[in-house]
Amino acid sequence: MESKNIPFLALFLLIFLFVVSSTTAAPAGKIKARLPCKRLVFYFHDILFNGRNSKNATSAIVGAPAWANRTIMAGQNHFGDLVVFDDPITLDNNLHSTPVGRAQGFYLYDQKDIFTSWLGFSFVFNSTQHKGSINFAGADPIMNKTRDISVVGGTGDFFMSRGIATLMTDAFEGEVYFRLRVDIKLYECW
Repeated sequence: MESKNIPFLALFLLIFLFVVSSTTAAPAGKIKARLPCKRLVFYFHDILFNGRNSKNATSAIVGAPAWANRTIMAGQNHFGDLVVFDDPITLDNNLHSTPVGRAQGFYLYDQKDIFTSWLGFSFVFNSTQHKGSINFAGADPIMNKTRDISVVGGTGDFFMSRGIATLMTDAFEGEVYFRLRVDIKLYECW
């Protein structure tokens, strides 16, 4: 009687293993990309204080290595410089356009051998179109054409938002002025 059950048990075991392996296998297709729930583009304009432009400067070196000073960027890819800023945000790349808010925060140059920085800042909006703030943090490999940093939160219209901001250097004038195009893609919107 036991010999009659062996083919039945073998068949049952084979079917069981097939069902279990097919339900735990990875999906065969591509993972569907999520679309952002909100997309915004802004420009922020940074004018670094250089000792002679105090009337229109929007940023200043507040920390520098021993071999540098606080009015001229340090050598060696500006390594060790810490800059705070309160820059205007505009909807187009014209510095003289009406600001819709301020970019407020800091960046520090964090590597000697590669021109790169680390950013921590907020877009604080004061327009009728947007109220609140969006917070950003991340590494900025400046020499790349585009680079992504994290959107880590927000307030007001952007309460608890998360996503990615793609930065692109739109213009620069030596070490005194640069303009960033910030393409914000929010994937969590409340």
